[in-house]
Amino acid sequence: MEVGYVEGQNVGVEFLWAEGQYERLPAMAAELVARQVTVLATIGGIPSALAAKAATSVIPIVFSVAEDPVGRGLVASLARPGGNATGISFLSVELDRKRLELLREVMPNAAVIAVLLNPKNLQAETQARGIE
Repeated sequence: MEVGYVEGQNVGVEFLWAEGQYERLPAMAAELVARQVTVLATIGGIPSALAAKAATSVIPIVFSVAEDPVGRGLVASLARPGGNATGISFLSVELDRKRLELLREVMPNAAVIAVLLNPKNLQAETQARGIE
């Protein structure tokens, strides 16, 4: 769909990458706020969304996360986020639980079910607790 935006003419996109160094996110978010961007779109899950939220309560924030944004303090509720943040949540922990429930139904005699998690993933601890 053509909407009339042309990068460099009537719209600009600023890309900043933390390169896996999450401690850099607050400074990066503050830098974008200082540039007076119109909207902050965050990727990379909860850490980047929380950094953006801590940096501004005025600039709209759009996030994509795999955790519960209500439980992590990003929004007031899924139905009515409130504030300046909104986005998409994949709620993977809840889906992980459901996947295991379905697996149990399909294979009720399975004695051991193994789950592999990446310990470097910031959600690994939350996922492990949810699956347990």
